[in-house]
Amino acid sequence: MTIKVTIWNEGRHEQVHKEVQDIYPDRIDGAIATGIAHPDFEVRRGTLDDPDEGLPDSVLNDTDVLLWWGHMAHEEVSDGLIDRVQQRVLKGMGLLVLHSG
Repeated sequence: MTIKVTIWNEGRHEQVHKEVQDIYPDRIDGAIATGIAHPDFEVRRGTLDDPDEGLPDSVLNDTDVLLWWGHMAHEEVSDGLIDRVQQRVLKGMGLLVLHSG
């Protein structure tokens, strides 16, 4: 059985801190994707700067587990996205909030 995992990363540290770019050349979400890679996982990634803040309905509605990495851009995430994530969680989507999300 395939588990559809979506990794969301605000992506701000990679933009403003050279040392973070050096440590995570494929962004933090890329490092997480590499770390959880498994034959039973279908992994997707999105960031705050992607269309629909990285989580369009088509992705959210096709996600079994959402990994959320947030730290310094909480105020940039729209209430609409938070409401959509909440509704998916209430309908059974798993949510793993990482760091200070």
